[in-house]
Amino acid sequence: MSEEILANITPTETRVAIVENGMLQEVYIERAATKGIVGNIYKGKVVRVLPGMQAAFVDIGLERTSFIHASDIASIDKDGVEQRSNEALDIRSMVWEGQSLIVQVIKDPIGTKGARLTTHLSVPSRYLVYMPHTRHLGVSQRIDDEAERNRLRELVEQCIATEGMEKLGGFILRTAAEGAGGDEVLADIQYFKRLWAALERKIKERSAPSIIYEDLPLYMRTMRDLVRPEMEKIRIDSRESFQNVKQFAEDYIPSIEDRIEYYPGERPIFDLYGVEDEIQKALGRKVELKSGGYLIIDQTEAMTTIDVNTGGFVGHRNLEETIFKTNLEAATSLSRQLRLRNLGGIIIIDFIDMKDPEHRRQVHRALEKAMEHDYAKTIITGVSELGLVEMTRKRTRESLEHVMCEDCPVCQARGSVKTAETICYEIFREILREARAYDNDKLLVLASQSVVDRLLDEESASVADLEEFIGKSIQFQVETMYNQEQFDVILL
Repeated sequence: MSEEILANITPTETRVAIVENGMLQEVYIERAATKGIVGNIYKGKVVRVLPGMQAAFVDIGLERTSFIHASDIASIDKDGVEQRSNEALDIRSMVWEGQSLIVQVIKDPIGTKGARLTTHLSVPSRYLVYMPHTRHLGVSQRIDDEAERNRLRELVEQCIATEGMEKLGGFILRTAAEGAGGDEVLADIQYFKRLWAALERKIKERSAPSIIYEDLPLYMRTMRDLVRPEMEKIRIDSRESFQNVKQFAEDYIPSIEDRIEYYPGERPIFDLYGVEDEIQKALGRKVELKSGGYLIIDQTEAMTTIDVNTGGFVGHRNLEETIFKTNLEAATSLSRQLRLRNLGGIIIIDFIDMKDPEHRRQVHRALEKAMEHDYAKTIITGVSELGLVEMTRKRTRESLEHVMCEDCPVCQARGSVKTAETICYEIFREILREARAYDNDKLLVLASQSVVDRLLDEESASVADLEEFIGKSIQFQVETMYNQEQFDVILL
């Protein structure tokens, strides 16, 4: 399987696309205006201790001072290891005004509130989370297989012993580590060893407040988290970012250095590979299948539903064959759509009903096989009594639609608008209210073109009857800025 990474980088927005066999599979977007600071490590200065709240305000160089609670402050012994205790300690015995404190952001500033901090530091890599002040070795709860959990623990212990890094710190094996080999885990541990040595130098040299560690920008995180042995090329359209990635690869992942290329072409890189068109298609409800069938994907807050339809596909033999072939193609297509749109949570798939149990099993197996390439953890059930396949997919970040779109101001995210006929009847009811409440001779209705056209045409007889009933004349005026649901009734 051919796999490439394409990075389109501008000062305001970074987009990274994962392309497999010429087809866009995933897209990541990071915008400078909305980039958070969660995960950043700072050398801060305690500016105020609040005994009543068991908390303190810490200046980390942001516009507003940040906040840390006593429960988020670790006691460090002479060996640099956190001392765990169930006793509730007084904040005044832990920090004091003017003290320098190494803290990490766990919650972004919101409104008038400053960032939330902790001294329990952790730094992620592809397979591990490194905790410099613990000796803990854990495994993600998402890895269910006990044998695999034990294998991974032993693997890390062996790697630590091989490198003589027993005092380096603690580790948690991430979900992505499932199935990882010794070389991959060892590379992560060596990366942390170099990284923490660099951070310790910064902690000693810099004065508070200052930033010590900032999580990598999107295009660099891609190198850390998504590059796999089978990755053929990594193409970047920004010369400065290309140089940064080359340096990062040279320092931490030398095995991928020769696969990184700078794309200098005049034509945008996403246009060249058809990525731009695929992103636009991924924002629509309907997904065409090569056979002539199609999917309808509806994303709601509660769940995502996917409906499979045969469309124009008529098989060569019989209806059952047509249904089976459509469902097989749909299983492969929808797995790609889940990754591309980054849909998470509960997902309900309504395959076309199949009478043959073997066909149902094959479609289910095809879906499981297609989802094997997904980075996010998925759980797929069998076909239910109603003929539905239920699955969950871990939410790793905002969906593509939530990143790029907002609720429609016209329909308020209902996905539909009231018809012109419905609005006409609402206007009639409002006219009756106004006529009963106020003593005047004329009424002016402001509405959209489509609504006024209907009032003067199909509803003209109803308007005449209404004028006679209320004893007042009604005039109409088109407001070009009004959408179909907007109208006003004005007294003249």
